[in-house]
Amino acid sequence: MELDKLTEEIIAAAIEVHRELGPGLLESTYQQCLKHELNLRRIELQSEIPLNVKYKGIALECGYRVDLLVMGSVVVEVKSIAALERIHEAQLLTYLRLGGWRVGLLINFNVPLLKDGIKRRVHNL
Repeated sequence: MELDKLTEEIIAAAIEVHRELGPGLLESTYQQCLKHELNLRRIELQSEIPLNVKYKGIALECGYRVDLLVMGSVVVEVKSIAALERIHEAQLLTYLRLGGWRVGLLINFNVPLLKDGIKRRVHNL
């Protein structure tokens, strides 16, 4: 599936979750519900992907985990916070760089309108 179409599908699934649950729940709840919604749509995903840091030729496990990796190509970071900050965008871009992926979505479910909580970022490799 083409990346723009895939991100549209992921956003549509996130909107469905937000319509059902609204804001105010834990990040883990939204992550599980988004996984379920994507599975219902038959969209392949992996969750809690360990992300190593390569340092001087050695891969080191430093505790980083990607919330969702959809179709092996789109990183989705799920948040439930008062407001997205620059550090959250930096985190997403770092994950893209470390994992070698191009496209990521940062989704904050703790907003009245989900469209206000979505950021799409592209890392040019």
